[in-house]
Amino acid sequence: MPDDAMTEETNTIAPMGMADMANYIGVPFGPSPWITVTQKMIDEFADATGDHAWFHTDPERAKRELPYGDSIAHGLFTLSLTVKMMGEMVRSKGQGRALNYGYDKVRFLAPVVTGSRIRMRGEVVGAEPKPDGGVVIRMRMTVEIEGGDRPALVMDWMEIGWPA
Repeated sequence: MPDDAMTEETNTIAPMGMADMANYIGVPFGPSPWITVTQKMIDEFADATGDHAWFHTDPERAKRELPYGDSIAHGLFTLSLTVKMMGEMVRSKGQGRALNYGYDKVRFLAPVVTGSRIRMRGEVVGAEPKPDGGVVIRMRMTVEIEGGDRPALVMDWMEIGWPA
């Protein structure tokens, strides 16, 4: 790993291209800053996706019928917030081309209750060179819930990057 790669104050990965992430195998990074998940955010996601299930969008009913005391965020909403959290942990510049290559082993382990704060940590766990000069970077990501016993989400996130 390059000497100046990690910034101590935030444990973020310094500016580089996605293909350079292969130098970080085994290196944990993060956490991202906390995000408070609000009912407004959940409702906007419900409107965008058409998923208006009551346990997401009806806080009064959720308080009565769910064991969590409030409505819960969509799992896919939590997954989508990882893009923001990743951008706050990995600072890239001059990356050439980089694309989301997909997700493996996505598991929603605990519900994100409205008003919860979540953040993400990661670790580069693999790098696979491609014949076209690209590199698929595999990162194990964990979304934590403040004060929670279990993570909200655990997954492998893959990005493909090509040198600039």
